Amino acid sequence: MDVEQFTLPGIGLRFEITTKAGRRIGVVSHRSALRELVIYDPEDPDACSEALVLEEEESDALAELLGAARIVERLTELNREVEGLVSRQVAILPGGTYDGRTLGDTRARTRTGASVVAVVRNGKVVASPRPDFQFLGGDVAVVIGTESGTAAVADLFRRPD
Repeated sequence: MDVEQFTLPGIGLRFEITTKAGRRIGVVSHRSALRELVIYDPEDPDACSEALVLEEEESDALAELLGAARIVERLTELNREVEGLVSRQVAILPGGTYDGRTLGDTRARTRTGASVVAVVRNGKVVASPRPDFQFLGGDVAVVIGTESGTAAVADLFRRPD
């Protein structure tokens, strides 16, 4: 799918896609961090039939809702494309060793060679968590690496305190 980008002088940028059904949808990214979700009129592709203004927090939430499934899809595709690379979802145990501790504290990549590429918390995805990301019991870490590396991370995270 092609994403078209247009500069809007004094405003920001506009991004547009055309769905398989032929509908055009746009996002206007204002310099002020506001976002507008724009749906174009199917009868007149230059006319806007609907525009929804989103505050920064609202646009972030919508992006997470739309992107969470794509992250899982992309990981699955990656597993098929790269021989020997696997993904594993590992729960952080409430009251376990890493409940309340940071990703950096785990030293998971150094110890196992596998990487935590996302964390799912309360149905929301935190992609590419930084070393200072603090785990909470019930989080699910998405780990990428070899079979043995991801198994080692699972063992590491499942150790009781």
